[in-house]
Amino acid sequence: MDFREITEFFKDTLKYIIVIVVVLVIVLYVVTLQQVVGPSMQPTLNEGDVLILNKFQYHIFDVKRNDVIALKYDGSKYLIKRVIGLPGESIYYKDNILYINGNPYKENIVDGLVTEDFDLKDIGYDVIPEDMYLVLGDNRGNSLDSRSKEVGLIKKEDIIGKVFIRIWPLSGFKLVK
Repeated sequence: MDFREITEFFKDTLKYIIVIVVVLVIVLYVVTLQQVVGPSMQPTLNEGDVLILNKFQYHIFDVKRNDVIALKYDGSKYLIKRVIGLPGESIYYKDNILYINGNPYKENIVDGLVTEDFDLKDIGYDVIPEDMYLVLGDNRGNSLDSRSKEVGLIKKEDIIGKVFIRIWPLSGFKLVK
């Protein structure tokens, strides 16, 4: 075997290794796929929808109200929910109106959204603590979310990423807002 052939072999192999490493870094730290399980985000997202999550966003930017996020729950489970309450806020719903720090806030998420009366005090808080968030499903009548003591407020460290794009089904391909 010629020395040039060996050199070419290593050059080609190195290119493949670099591509594999770049793909792994992107998948581990930048984006990932997540599938919707259950009806809690209907009509925004449906069971079986496949989403791309931006895992890097919250390392640079703050979590914002109305962001749709994926989060770790109960160790090995994942939930997809919408951020409603931010750190430092007092939140309650009365007569289907969201109140933030005592002021009404118009939710323009989903037409016909119905939310039963709820107060942050129902889960043991007066104000959302630093680095914690109140999250709700868009299908408020059928959603395991922050209103239950089982889930409660979620920690920033439990957020996997922001839902960015629905890629499946292809007919529903869209940016998620």
